[in-house]
Amino acid sequence: MAKTATRRRKSSARSKRRGGGSALPWTIIGVIAVGGIAIYDNWKSVRPMLAAHAPASIVSRPASVARSEPARDSSPKQTASITAAARMMPPATVPIPAKAPAVPEKAIPASISPAQAQAQTGKAAFGYCGQGEHINCVADGGTFWYKGEKIAIADVVSPGIETARCDNEKRLGFSAKLRLLNILNSGSFSMNPAGQPGKAGAPHVVSRDGRSIGVQMINEGLARKPGSNGAWCA
Repeated sequence: MAKTATRRRKSSARSKRRGGGSALPWTIIGVIAVGGIAIYDNWKSVRPMLAAHAPASIVSRPASVARSEPARDSSPKQTASITAAARMMPPATVPIPAKAPAVPEKAIPASISPAQAQAQTGKAAFGYCGQGEHINCVADGGTFWYKGEKIAIADVVSPGIETARCDNEKRLGFSAKLRLLNILNSGSFSMNPAGQPGKAGAPHVVSRDGRSIGVQMINEGLARKPGSNGAWCA
């Protein structure tokens, strides 16, 4: 009987221990749940307390993670235009070379070509100009051809032959033509340009030994000075 009572007391003590040990976890869970609900309800007041006791590295970490973005230029077009204008403007330190003074050119009269600027000496066997090619021939008392160029004696007006208005002018025209042929065939002569070539020929002052052949024809009564009054017909 005594053994049976002892066994009952041991089994009852074991059952008490098991019951007490199984209730503890549920108690902890309940406390945590109640605490969580209380924290949730009072989160606004609890949050500053947690932030105050949290480590400084945790609090300052978000600030260090943030990246600083470079400031953008609000007016890129204006900057580009200023840069382009700066490139177009020459540097102030670069000297600009001065323009060289213009050298005046020697004026050549329009009536005289450069090829005719100097007097030329002529000599040839002249004949009368006919229907064939005119090389070295005399046309009238004031016109002749020399080396294929038509020359007009500039300081005379000779009587006409084909354009004569009377017999006297025509007679004087033949006489002047013959006289000029003889003068040209007498030797070399000089020709000085005296104007722009035209339909009447290239005007020249023809001379020999410094004496104008035109003045010689005037003195002999076979020509007149240009612009003088007088008529070949009476």
